[in-house]
Amino acid sequence: MMGKRLHLFVLLFVGFSVQAQIFPGNPKRVLFIGNSITYAGRYVQIIEAYQRAKFPSQEIDIYNVGLPSETVSGLSEDGHASGRFPRPDLHERLARVLEQIKPDLVFATYGMNDGIYLPLDETRFQKFKDGILWMHEQVHASGAKIIHITPSLYEEKPNENIGYGKVLDEYSHWLTQQKNWQVIDTHSALQKYLNAELKKNANFRISKDGVHPGDEGHWMMAKEILRYLGAKKINRMNSVEEMLEPFKDPKAYFDLIVQRHNMLKDSWLTKIGHKRPEMKMGLPMQEANLKAEQWMKQIKEFTR
Repeated sequence: MMGKRLHLFVLLFVGFSVQAQIFPGNPKRVLFIGNSITYAGRYVQIIEAYQRAKFPSQEIDIYNVGLPSETVSGLSEDGHASGRFPRPDLHERLARVLEQIKPDLVFATYGMNDGIYLPLDETRFQKFKDGILWMHEQVHASGAKIIHITPSLYEEKPNENIGYGKVLDEYSHWLTQQKNWQVIDTHSALQKYLNAELKKNANFRISKDGVHPGDEGHWMMAKEILRYLGAKKINRMNSVEEMLEPFKDPKAYFDLIVQRHNMLKDSWLTKIGHKRPEMKMGLPMQEANLKAEQWMKQIKEFTR
């Protein structure tokens, strides 16, 4: 009888351990890489807020080193940024990112900039495929696992007929067809959401400039990622505040997550180095880590 009880206890303990966090494989260091949408970071911050709120005892580091304008294809259009600088290329910095952060799990989203805002072209498409395959191999070679995220939507302006939305449709579809890869299709989730909202309001847009999602778009991205990761009841929730409802002041909690996240991402980008000018200079890592610890103490007060 004692043996059966012990066996049951072990099973319950193992089952609890598996659910110790939202990320698969119980990683200690989780990295998000991408372009300006990832750098903006709201969808990453929502995921971090969920993880820390739901699993407060789990010690886990979440890093965001998204870089505005970046591509994985290595392409850049003529006169990018009014000729001030070409688009940065992930090939230039990925080795340093992996070496310095040493992630166990990487979330990567590219594509928005990789077709350089021109109609679908097989040469450009192949550059994107080659870049994604290279990134996938580099992450695996470092010992980390990778989950790909499809690019978000491009919403054409009135009288614009580039067809760039279709380019991202193709890029996203190709990603979802890769065998034995983990791919989260935020592109389709955003398209479904956009179609539903357009039925209510013909002028609705996810992004003001056609590229960068607003808060609603980031919320929909975060929801789809969390749903993929197994977050219970996330589909029923309509806002970050509702997600964090058990807290007396969910806004104050989320604001702490955002401040800490934004400070650390700039520090890590500065430390790792990149070739994208006009970026904010981050604090030295020692100073940044001390501030991060202070904010973390405040964050943990909410879960006690």
